[in-house]
Amino acid sequence: MTERFVVVPASYVFLLRDGVTGPEVLLQYRQNTGYMDNHWAAAAAGHVERGETAYDAARREALEELGVTDLDLHLEFSMQRTAHADPIDERIDFFFTARSWVGAPRIVEPDKCAELRWCALSALPSTVVPHERHALASLGTHEKYLTFGF
Repeated sequence: MTERFVVVPASYVFLLRDGVTGPEVLLQYRQNTGYMDNHWAAAAAGHVERGETAYDAARREALEELGVTDLDLHLEFSMQRTAHADPIDERIDFFFTARSWVGAPRIVEPDKCAELRWCALSALPSTVVPHERHALASLGTHEKYLTFGF
């Protein structure tokens, strides 16, 4: 009998705005999290909790990490990913964008986030979390299902 693996769901929120040189995304610089510290990542992201939809998780994470509410969320795509040649667990990530929200994004968890920065999609920092860089490169395409790490 084949051992079943675990699928771990997470929601990501890319806040977008129009910049001088084109679209910009708000990124956070991770610290003290134990995962991809010292890398740039979605300004808000986290696991979907039991009994919670991916949309609800995205809204909760945006409030918990950025202090913003009433996001106009758009599901861009999902991504199935793994970091193992023989998957022990796999991830299913739901990537949302929002171009409007209530409140000014701010660092709510300073122990986990060293900085927030608006970055041009055409000139991202070199240290963006790899699967998130793949997701950012896929924004604006017709892809609705992405894979990473297989």
